[in-house]
Amino acid sequence: MPDSIVIIPTYNEKENIERMIRKVFSLPFNFHVLIIDDGSPDGTQIIVKNLQTTYPDTLFLEERAGKQGLGTAYIHGFKWAIEHQYDYIFEMDADFSHNPDDLIKLRTACDEGADVAVGSRYIKGVNVVNWPMSRVLMSYFASVYVRFITSVDIQDFTAGFMCYKRKVLETVELNKIKFVGYAFQIEMKYTAVKHGFKVAEVPIIFTDRTAGTSKMSKGIFKEAVLGVIRMRINSFFRRYPEG
Repeated sequence: MPDSIVIIPTYNEKENIERMIRKVFSLPFNFHVLIIDDGSPDGTQIIVKNLQTTYPDTLFLEERAGKQGLGTAYIHGFKWAIEHQYDYIFEMDADFSHNPDDLIKLRTACDEGADVAVGSRYIKGVNVVNWPMSRVLMSYFASVYVRFITSVDIQDFTAGFMCYKRKVLETVELNKIKFVGYAFQIEMKYTAVKHGFKVAEVPIIFTDRTAGTSKMSKGIFKEAVLGVIRMRINSFFRRYPEG
């Protein structure tokens, strides 16, 4: 059985999802794919179900009732992947902002000793295409802010292109992860470091979506700004057994 699964949360991604799935399965590595769909009214899940006839043993779909947040989608997927005994568990967006070819780079980083591999936009300069400067600056300085608050040296704390070894997700108490928006990415990285896992950043180029609609909102950034302080304070009162 292949040991790697790519988790892709979806909400209204009918313009991208078939191309993304076919691209992942065209890679020179045997990845499985798990789609977590939050009741997309545009029929994203119907496209996935149709593709399951082409990829019956490698494409999986979990449907949830309504939009419940990025963090809960990934946690649902993590628990599913742990239950099915995958050793390398990836997270990636459906909109091609993450280049599927880079999945192999993340896998290689974990093979070479990392417990968590981060597809980093900022480890070698700023590698972001098609974003307005205001959003680039907001994203970049969000990571600066998180490094300042947490004293953890990760250049791209908000990155959502990741590979986890299964032991990381088994050690991190997933039910205690509080954030549901993009701050979820911050909390997962911080918690992994606190448990003593090795995090490696792999340089990628992030390209903003050309199809579909972004899910970013001001509320997501507010959660991150206030939540990081709360997360740091709470960490003083919590034990993090080494994995």
